[in-house]
Amino acid sequence: MRGASVAHFVIMGCGRVGVSLAHTLDDSGHSVAIIDQDDRAFRRLRSSFGGRKVTGVGFDRETLKYAEIGDAYAFAAVSSGDNSNILATRVARETFHVPHVVARIYDPGRAEIYQRLGIPTVAAVRWSADQVLRRILPEQTINGDFRETSGRLILAELALADAWLGRSLRSIEAASGVRIAYVTRFGEGILPTAETSYQQGDTLHAMMRTTATDEITRILAAAPKEESR
Repeated sequence: MRGASVAHFVIMGCGRVGVSLAHTLDDSGHSVAIIDQDDRAFRRLRSSFGGRKVTGVGFDRETLKYAEIGDAYAFAAVSSGDNSNILATRVARETFHVPHVVARIYDPGRAEIYQRLGIPTVAAVRWSADQVLRRILPEQTINGDFRETSGRLILAELALADAWLGRSLRSIEAASGVRIAYVTRFGEGILPTAETSYQQGDTLHAMMRTTATDEITRILAAAPKEESR
């Protein structure tokens, strides 16, 4: 994938999840900078890792600048501390205007607070590295959570441009041809009604034709047309 849709990613935390993210993004040809307070943590990275290793505090502005946060497509805070992860994510978004951010958390009870701040969160579970990737990778493909037996249909998370905020789920379905199955809001799943609209922090889970995922991604990555209101 080198040379095609290359993006810069900054990762805070060189633990198991951070290393997994760094290796996956590096393998995909992206530019990666990984931050950790303890430079010994970088020993977890393989010798062929081509990204930048930055020793420092992940929410320190100078540290983030050294990691080239100003050029970042996405920032992932996956250290062992909830407060540090949230603080660093807020600095990345509010100070450096990184378009895609995600914070890994250990206390699910805080999810609603973080979601209200507009910060997507991922619980510290076994597959958290995969969940983080779904939120920060460029929307070139749709990663599915479930495929039905024939392989023709897939249940997957949708990635929408901010211009869709406030739009009804019905208009999103009409524009893209998907069927929204449920919404994750403030860490909880809800079944949509005719009045449900897309809100900041929502994750939409939809059924779609496998062959249509590229077209769906293209439609939802752009601003909605006026007639789809």
